[in-house]
Amino acid sequence: MSEVFNIVDLFAGPGGLGEGFASLEVKGRRPFRIGISVEKELSAHRTLTLRSFIREYRARHGKLPKPYLEFHAGEIAEPDWSTVDGSAWKVAVQEALCLELGRDPATEIMNSSIRRARKVQGDTVLIGGPPCQAYSLVGRARSRGKVDYVPKDDERHFLFREYIRVLDRLRPAAFVMENVKGMLSSTVESRLVFEMLMEDLSSVGSRRGHLYELRAIRVEDGQAMLRAPEQPSDFVVRAEEFGVPQRRHRVIIVGLRKDVARGADTASITVPRDQVTVTDAIGNLPRLRSGLSSKDDPMAWQGAVAEAAKRLSALDAAGKSRHLQEAFARLAGEYMRGSPLPRSATELPHRYGKSKSLLLQWLEKSELKAIAQHESRGHMRSDLDRYLFASVFAQLSAYSPKASEFPVQLAPDHRNWHSGIFADRFRVQLATEPSTTVTSHISKDGHYFIHPDPMQVRSLTVREAARLQTFPDDYLFLGNRTQQYVQVGNAVPPLLARQLAALVVQAIGI
Repeated sequence: MSEVFNIVDLFAGPGGLGEGFASLEVKGRRPFRIGISVEKELSAHRTLTLRSFIREYRARHGKLPKPYLEFHAGEIAEPDWSTVDGSAWKVAVQEALCLELGRDPATEIMNSSIRRARKVQGDTVLIGGPPCQAYSLVGRARSRGKVDYVPKDDERHFLFREYIRVLDRLRPAAFVMENVKGMLSSTVESRLVFEMLMEDLSSVGSRRGHLYELRAIRVEDGQAMLRAPEQPSDFVVRAEEFGVPQRRHRVIIVGLRKDVARGADTASITVPRDQVTVTDAIGNLPRLRSGLSSKDDPMAWQGAVAEAAKRLSALDAAGKSRHLQEAFARLAGEYMRGSPLPRSATELPHRYGKSKSLLLQWLEKSELKAIAQHESRGHMRSDLDRYLFASVFAQLSAYSPKASEFPVQLAPDHRNWHSGIFADRFRVQLATEPSTTVTSHISKDGHYFIHPDPMQVRSLTVREAARLQTFPDDYLFLGNRTQQYVQVGNAVPPLLARQLAALVVQAIGI
């Protein structure tokens, strides 16, 4: 049995799943290292490559490189990493491949990489998940609205077969496949996609004598275990049960090669009994104001939100008018007292890196000089009214208001506003609960991801979204801000992945 298992990470995105596996330590050693990671989107691939470099550099030198700390803090432009450590950069470039899986050129490169991995690096673990848009309920609803959309011709439905092709050639000791819950109900030509997937997984290796046991992850009495599934829904993993400050529910299938699965029935890890909240994750980050989408400056913003609060204090709203009116009247005065908050901030929180919180111990990195990618977006003035109403309503009512609970004066010109289809078009993340699922839609407008603090009146920053996804603060997302949001939303939470890795370690008896 290998002492170190090499990870092959398909459809890797910015590397959340791989980060979790590579970060696991067992008795002072790391049982997993990333050998190959594959992503087709250019900005995500840049992020993936940089993180591979940082991981390799830290393994060699025991610390982050000084130019990275300066780049992370915004003090310098991105350096040429090959001049910082040429050998570490070479490893990163060889590891992180920019390929579109399922295409002929990518298949040839992957076949060559797999042969090299099996010959040189020993046993492996395969991780990853095909793009989920075709499986997600929202994605399918949008696809149905497209003229001439034919589900069976949508290649995204069958990208899992590329994962299975690699699985069959690689024959790893274990695999982890992740996807959205919508995969369980998605159909093509009246056949369940999940049913086809399970048939394919069950047949892998049958010609070569390597069959895989398929396991689901179950949480009971503070313990997570691997168990044989009884029904498809058993494969749904709830991230909030693993100390992730987010209600993210995903299908996760663990496959164990029979010749190494001797610890499958006894593998277990302790998981947090208490849910981690939005405040636990982002509450100590510097407070920011939003921007105005046109003619923004601090005084203009201060006047805009104060006027919004005054207007809202005069509105009747869903039977809660007196409490809301009092809150808005109080806020109108608070906005005009003191100086407006900044739109971006880099200062480290008080006692950064010294928290007793398990989540903050994972997120905060004491080497850092600054918080990165914590900058607010600009919003239309009319949306600021809605953000302000929603955040105050949530504070008083302990839930985010539905469309029917907004004053009629705040109704946007949306066709579906009164239909009930998108009743939570403007949604506040509750301070005292885990967030809702962070998705790539956060890149669009932020309406589903309103900050709970009414004094800030804004959507979440990239860093806040990254913290809800449990990316450590030293993790940088490259590309423009829209691309950064997409990368964060598409990722697997690294803290969840680390716990999956701990279960796999025990199951394959390392």
